[in-house]
Amino acid sequence: MPLSNLNPEQKQAATAPLGHNLIIASAGTGKTSTIVGRIAYLLSQGIQPSQILLLTFTNKASNEMIERVGKFFGKEVAEKIEAGTFHSVAYRYLKEHFSVLLKQPRELKILFKSIYERRTFLEKDPAPYSSQYLYDFYSLFLNSSRSESLEKYLEKKAPAQLKFLPIYEGIFEEFNTLKREYHYVDYNDLLLLYQEAMEKLTRDSSCPYAEILCDEYQDTNPLQESILHALRPQSLFCVGDYDQSIYAFNGADISIIANFTQTYPHAQVFTLVKNYRSTSAILDLANRVISKNERIYPKSLEVFKLNEAQEPKLLEYNELFEQYLGIAQKISISRCRHEDIAIIFRNNSSADGIEASLRELGISSKRKGGNSFFDSKEIALLLDLLSCFFNPKDMMAYIHALSYGRGIGNSIAKDIYEGLATLGDGNILQGLLFPNDKSPYTPKAKQTQAGLFDDLFMLENRARFDHTLSDGFRSHPILEHPKLNADGARFLNEFYTLIEKTKMLKNPTELISAISSSAFFKDIMQTLAKERSKNKDGSFDENRKNEALERIHRKIELLKNLSTHYDGLGKFLNAMILGGAEASEGSGVNLLSIHASKGLEFEEVYVIDLMDGRFPNTKLMSKGGSLEEERRLFYVAVTRAKERLYLSYAKKDAIKEIDYAPSLFLYEAGMIKKPQEQKN
Repeated sequence: MPLSNLNPEQKQAATAPLGHNLIIASAGTGKTSTIVGRIAYLLSQGIQPSQILLLTFTNKASNEMIERVGKFFGKEVAEKIEAGTFHSVAYRYLKEHFSVLLKQPRELKILFKSIYERRTFLEKDPAPYSSQYLYDFYSLFLNSSRSESLEKYLEKKAPAQLKFLPIYEGIFEEFNTLKREYHYVDYNDLLLLYQEAMEKLTRDSSCPYAEILCDEYQDTNPLQESILHALRPQSLFCVGDYDQSIYAFNGADISIIANFTQTYPHAQVFTLVKNYRSTSAILDLANRVISKNERIYPKSLEVFKLNEAQEPKLLEYNELFEQYLGIAQKISISRCRHEDIAIIFRNNSSADGIEASLRELGISSKRKGGNSFFDSKEIALLLDLLSCFFNPKDMMAYIHALSYGRGIGNSIAKDIYEGLATLGDGNILQGLLFPNDKSPYTPKAKQTQAGLFDDLFMLENRARFDHTLSDGFRSHPILEHPKLNADGARFLNEFYTLIEKTKMLKNPTELISAISSSAFFKDIMQTLAKERSKNKDGSFDENRKNEALERIHRKIELLKNLSTHYDGLGKFLNAMILGGAEASEGSGVNLLSIHASKGLEFEEVYVIDLMDGRFPNTKLMSKGGSLEEERRLFYVAVTRAKERLYLSYAKKDAIKEIDYAPSLFLYEAGMIKKPQEQKN
């Protein structure tokens, strides 16, 4: 039984009476075993598995826990437990009870931009937020503002932007209306709709769960916390570590875990004290730094590993890229398996240099936490084209695909989508292949207060591009758009040809092959490769272009391999949307942002670019971060190491002609003495 494998502190927590329990579980103290033990205890007390809700930070974590429960109680019992991230649990519930179509932020940003571009900002001082920044700002507002209004939130965060509030509100209103019309939901909507549904459910009856278990509680944001309050469980089992709260940029609020005993006056707090992961030397270093932060709950860790340990080592380099190459050379002679080595970085720019240095020495690597495989333009476009086939009413997918046309862009792409919907009586494929006799374009309204100044435009002759188009697409009514140029018309012709040739395919693997070999897709990939091969003087490097095309081809092959596990296009697309953020590409040495390293452990860890300004990141600190948050990031990074830890910094960047001072954390860790100490 899982309980028999627990140490006394873990067992005491796992068998706590039903109620409000907080477990402080520092890095490497066996929180997963404790959560599994708690579930075993609940089941042994006669609680039905369907009455247990397990909320985790990643779907991978919940799958691992449920699998471990299944080994003792059987797969059938374990799978009745409702488990997953806040978002995945909400999505399953909403899919079952409502009509929703989940969209990723990158997709909805395209729709948002098409609405934003219709607005005119007459005042330019200060500059209004860009479309992307406004989208992210609104998302942070929804996750972290509790019951505050947008006006109050904007007044607190950026009072100079209040003059644009009516325009911003107009954009959000149109955006939310369109989402409702097409049943689109983003990650924020999942939580908002689920919270609303749970409030209604618990008003009419009691909470459907006997206990809710919440992992990584320190990274809960106010919107997620409101779901726990809406569910009103009689028993709550929250596991977290305030020293590992590193998601403030996403609205996470450390006061939620800090105020647990105030929120739940009869709560019990348990502390797991035995560290099973790191050596005493690594843990001592981590504790020296993190102890500079305020202690919210008392804790004193005991190291369980008693083997002889290597002291953490400081790696000093004169120059930035000399550092990256030096680390790559150390890894090339390391006896550790590459899969058991991690290079952890604070800034994505660090990863580019280390990745190139590893490749130079023929060392393979996989990267997670910078630009995701699923966020790359080629994969995002492929997935959207698949969505076009799966759901002909998927406006976002069409806008994204069509916006690649020269001279088209998001706003015109939206016009074309709406025109095709009119021509197909709501079915875009029908409107493209077999248009009716309706006029595809209608005048737009004026709304001065909301920044809208669209004028009625005169339609153009649809036959003006016929000499460059294929027979089936000549004089298509969609070509009447007055802002469409010859390049855009040819682009739409290639899109028409792709749709016409592949309209009967349903298998995701076959569709990926057909799309990736089409002239429509190849032309876009040529453009992307050319952009990625541009030199600083504006010229193009043919070798870099070929390398870029090869990388694109590898990504397409990887997506194709992933698709072979799915017969249905819908199941494949859903899996890619929900699981994409947890995927990484390639194999070998692990290149990880600190946020992506959370919950992982490695034999050998390199924490790089420990220079003042880069880590701690003073730029992000000035934008609302804090030194305490940066210190927690450092703590998370170094406690990923089990046996060997290397801390690395460079004294200058020769290319940018920047001199660097060592990071404050190197002084706090005792790796470098302060100048006055050196004199003594």
